[in-house]
This record gives sequence, structure tokens and C-alpha cells, in this order.
Amino acid sequence: MSTLTALSRRAQAVAPFLAMDVMAAAGARERRGEGVVHMEVGQPSAPAPRAVIAAAQAALADGRIPYTEALGLPALRARIAQHYAETYGVAVSPERVVVTTGSSAGFVLAFLALFDAGARIGVPRPGYPAYDGILRALDLIPQPLTLRAEDRYAPTSALVGAVHAAHPLSGLLVMSPANPSGTVIAPDRLAELCATARRLGLSFISDEIYHGLSYGVPTATALQFDEGALVINSFSKFYCMTGWRIGWMVVPETLVRPIERLAQNLYISAPYLSQVAALAAFDTLDEIVAIREGYARNRALLLDALPSLGFTDIHPVDGAFYLYADIARHTEDASAFCRRMLDEAGVAATPGLDFDPEEGGHHIRFSFAGSNAECAEAVARLKGWLRP
Repeated sequence: MSTLTALSRRAQAVAPFLAMDVMAAAGARERRGEGVVHMEVGQPSAPAPRAVIAAAQAALADGRIPYTEALGLPALRARIAQHYAETYGVAVSPERVVVTTGSSAGFVLAFLALFDAGARIGVPRPGYPAYDGILRALDLIPQPLTLRAEDRYAPTSALVGAVHAAHPLSGLLVMSPANPSGTVIAPDRLAELCATARRLGLSFISDEIYHGLSYGVPTATALQFDEGALVINSFSKFYCMTGWRIGWMVVPETLVRPIERLAQNLYISAPYLSQVAALAAFDTLDEIVAIREGYARNRALLLDALPSLGFTDIHPVDGAFYLYADIARHTEDASAFCRRMLDEAGVAATPGLDFDPEEGGHHIRFSFAGSNAECAEAVARLKGWLRP
């Protein structure tokens, strides 16, 4: 006989991650033998680079897969620090690098280390839905920063100041390139946001998980403008290592030991096998650049085809591998639209309500992280479905 267990308030406060729900529905369709073009989740269809797989195979053959130090393998921490010098010209001590179980664990560690229950953190809207979910699960309050077309759908210092005046914040979280749009915060605007956070006494968290994936626009790390910023990144997107669950943080020196204590207790360490594999990822740029060129072709195809199909007012697709479009011409119910699109056209995409509970009912996000053939097939299916 089962015992009825009451749900915690935190568990009830966390909304479903709709992209994952769409993925589950698409999987059910595939198990019925029906084809699907996957554009619902931000997951590269390309495998991890060959050297990454070889490094993991070699470590596995060695036989012993141990714990590591909670902050990560020293060699990997040093290589990540070297990456900042090579890519951005920023000196980062390896001691400030924390290896995490994907960027998701990085957000949990950051929020726990920086904020007490009840703190209010500014987050962009539309934005990555798990920000809200993690914050609410930790009894923190996500405060929307509603993005505007006139600002290229990127946060501004004026917006942060206005929101802080109305709803005092403890921290500010930004993402560039952004999810769901791919929009990049220009370097000068990122510098202004860092300065504004310092002036207002806000902890500044920069999600840079899509760095390396941009199309003709410059990207900057917050560490170029504020060594006190907390930066979160991952091997998932640029290096095609989503399921390896390996990411990193760069944190101020004062947070290293507190975050280490949290990591020791929450998950001991990131997976050894994935850390060894990640160490090899930095030497695979030739493969990765070729994959990025494929994304660029997908981006061009969608930007050319989708507006004529009624997907309009597309946010600036500066980077990442997403396109976020208004579908008001078709519907005000993006969830129902996405269900029909999957059932009738076999194309899986994510309704905008995942990213914006207020305005997302007439928006949709397409991920173009698949192959060029898959992207072309999606366009052909949409044309046949929307133009019978």
C-alpha cells in the first residue's frame, strides 16, 4: 500500500520545461514509427569531436573511474583558465575555475553561494526557463527584465535600473548569446551592465554557454569588464557534449571555498570520465568550426524561408542555434500550434510560453542545431503544411 506524500511548496512552484515535454511527445511519435524533424531542444545532432571520444575511451580502458576533487581535475581547470587568455586576453587563475556537472549545476551552486531565500534576481524575459525553475526551487524570486525590440531584445542598464527601483534586486543574470533568440549583448552594453551591477551592489552572473557560436558579431566575456563577475559556461553546446554533463564556472576568489563546500556536499565532483574527455575538447577546433558553419547554413535557410510562412518579427539571430519568431498570424496559442505541427507535419518545436509566460503564447522557438538535410526537410514539411 502506497503512502500519500504531500508535495513541497518548492516542488509545486516549478513549472514544466516545455521543450523537454515536446521532446517526449516527439519520442512517442518516433516509437510509433512516424518520422520527426527535431527542432525543439538545443542539442547538436553532431557527435562529440573524435578526440573527445578517444580520450574517454582511453580513460575507460584504464579501468578505474574515480572521484575527483570537488572543484575538478587540476589539469582541466588550468586548461579552462588558459582558454580565457587565448580567446579573450583575460588572465584567470586556475584556482578560480570550478568544474561542474553541466551548466545546470553551476547555476545551483551560484545561486546557493550568492543568495539567501527570498532574494530577488533579475532575469531576462523571454529567457531560458530553467533559470526561473532553479530559482523558485531554491526559494528565490526571479524578477523579469522584459526585453524590447528597440533594444534589440537585449537587457540595458536603464532597464535594470528601472526594475531595481521598483523591485529591489540582489543579483542580475544575463545570457549572451541568448536562449531563445540567439541575440548577443554588444560588448559596450555588457560593460555598462557590469558597471550598473557594481553601482547598485548586485551580484552579476553571466551565462556564456553559447560562446563560440556567433555569426559575424563580436562576443565578450563579462570577465573583460569585471573580475568580480561570476561566469558560467559548458562544453554542451559549442563542443557538442550535451549528454556528457560537464561545464564550468569562473568565480571571484572569495567564492571558491564556499562553492567548493557546496559542491562537496551536493554531488562530490563532476564525472571523471567527462572531465577527461573535456580536457581534449580544446584541441578540436577544426571539427567544431565545420559544425558551426553548418549552423550558419541552417540559419540562412530559416531566415530566408520562415518569414514567407508567417513566422515574423524574428529576434536578432546573432549567435547560438535558435530562431525565435512571432506566430500571431497563425495563432495566439503557441502550445496548440506546436502540437498540431508535430502531429500533422512531423516538425517538433518549442512554444514561446516556455520562455515568456506573458507574451510567449504567440511565439515559437526553432532550434537549428541539426544537420543541413534535417533543416531543409523541416522547411519542406512546413511549406507543405502551411500551404496546402
